[in-house]
Amino acid sequence: MIKEAEQSAPRHSNHTVNIDNRSRASVTGVTDVDSFDEGTVAFSTEDGFATIVGQHLHISRLNLEDGQMVVEGEIYGLEYSDREAHQEKSGGFFSKLWK
Repeated sequence: MIKEAEQSAPRHSNHTVNIDNRSRASVTGVTDVDSFDEGTVAFSTEDGFATIVGQHLHISRLNLEDGQMVVEGEIYGLEYSDREAHQEKSGGFFSKLWK
């Protein structure tokens, strides 16, 4: 019976965010990039939704199979938000691109 409870419980994997000198953010656990421009990079992780805010931002590395992303530019902040608040979206940028 314990196995049944484990299977029905939501699975949360860890994700990490390392910001070096406010100019490079390395993120693991990325499942999708929802939108990006020079001022924001909005993405989903295995634990929820997050946005990197800054200036001159660009994604220098993205591997959704491994869940890794590197964002470079002037980083001002990182904001987490509830996954439920963003479920009305029909998928991220890359999921729409590959349909």
